[in-house]
Amino acid sequence: MQTPQRPDETRPSGRSSALRFVTLALVGGIAAGALGVYVMESRSGNEVAGQCPSNDALKARIDAAATGEVAAMVAMDTPFDLSQLAFKTGDGQPMRFADLSGKTLLVNLWATWCVPCRVEMPELDRLQAEAGGDDFAVVPISLDLNDFDKPRAFYDEVGLTHLPHYQDETLKLFNDLKGSGIAFGMPVTMLVDRQGCARAVMNGPAEWASADARRLIDAFMQPTG
Repeated sequence: MQTPQRPDETRPSGRSSALRFVTLALVGGIAAGALGVYVMESRSGNEVAGQCPSNDALKARIDAAATGEVAAMVAMDTPFDLSQLAFKTGDGQPMRFADLSGKTLLVNLWATWCVPCRVEMPELDRLQAEAGGDDFAVVPISLDLNDFDKPRAFYDEVGLTHLPHYQDETLKLFNDLKGSGIAFGMPVTMLVDRQGCARAVMNGPAEWASADARRLIDAFMQPTG
């Protein structure tokens, strides 16, 4: 399930120094992160291939709104149902995306050893603080291998107080997505509708607390007739 890559676009000159640091870290951070991820190829046995109904109007809205700081977000030609894919809560309890149905989700796969991931996590925390609620939630899922303590320590270290803590310490979720051509490095972020259909994906970091990100999310959440 390959998602077309958006051509490079010029970001606004006023982006923050944090994102400039992320850009410089991409080669070292994402490449190193990808190397660490590809060491393990375990799969969950879940199928990512279940297709969701296409929605041309929504796809067009996503593509039109994916500009500036979130220009790398690409609407999927073939949206898929991830509701049965599994991960864990921060205290190790099993969970599936179906448990979060009814909300629009921004799902972010990250790890404490991924430099760009670490830089964008405060942005995601701010987005959750400002936009999270009954209709929308940020869902960060840590990929730290067999370790629940490092993500918790990182939350405390940088003062993440609004994000929940989810975990895929086996990498099975990531490898399910990688095997379907959705994820190839970290961080990877997906927009998921209320029915559990993943409809857009971004591989790489972004300024998620920016006005560009809010416009994208608002466009994604608009009712489609």
